[in-house]
Amino acid sequence: MCDGCLRQPEPLSAEFFCVDCRTPFVNPFPLDANGRCPICRSGLRGFDAAYCYGAYDGVLRQLIHIYKYGGVKTLARPLGDLLARALPRHERFDGIVPVPLHWRRRWSRGFNQSALLARELARRSGIPMVPALRRMRFTAAQAGLSNTSRRKNVAAAFGLRRTGGFAGKLAGRRFLLIDDVLTTGATAAACANALKRAGAARVALLTIARVDRRMSGAHASASESTSGGRSR
Repeated sequence: MCDGCLRQPEPLSAEFFCVDCRTPFVNPFPLDANGRCPICRSGLRGFDAAYCYGAYDGVLRQLIHIYKYGGVKTLARPLGDLLARALPRHERFDGIVPVPLHWRRRWSRGFNQSALLARELARRSGIPMVPALRRMRFTAAQAGLSNTSRRKNVAAAFGLRRTGGFAGKLAGRRFLLIDDVLTTGATAAACANALKRAGAARVALLTIARVDRRMSGAHASASESTSGGRSR
């Protein structure tokens, strides 16, 4: 991958967005007086805030696909640079937690892309990586499911790792959850809920990209259908 391609992705920008999940909107009408979107107001997010670098489109989408599905693990470094650029400077975190893969999917893919990204961000930020979560059951691909079905699909799919001594050590701490793409946030919410059940005080999500639903319906659907269906 040439340097020109790696320099192309632009940060996501929006005039209107939710103050919690940073979902961009074309106008302010979905937001309440405090700037929160309906999903955040309903409490369905699970995580307390969400940040990303850019939109899941164009060159950035291609880079993520080459990294995740092409097995080009060396892209973890430049993609980790994008994560570092999107890291919220106003928040303090005690640990960086990668979204885990089920062992069957990790074996098939050869690596957990979120774990490599989390390791890169930990190296740059000095925040320790805390691989506290495990995927307890294999789930169907998220692609093609409705928002409600996505939440049901990953409900109770995550828990603390049996090894590593994480039980009792997360209470009152603040964590940054790392994944590659945010679509609906169903998997991130399930992971955040698992961390909060273990006592975490705050969980924020950071991804390289997010599906921008301001796009045309066909364009957004195309992005979702190829997002891999894992964590969205």
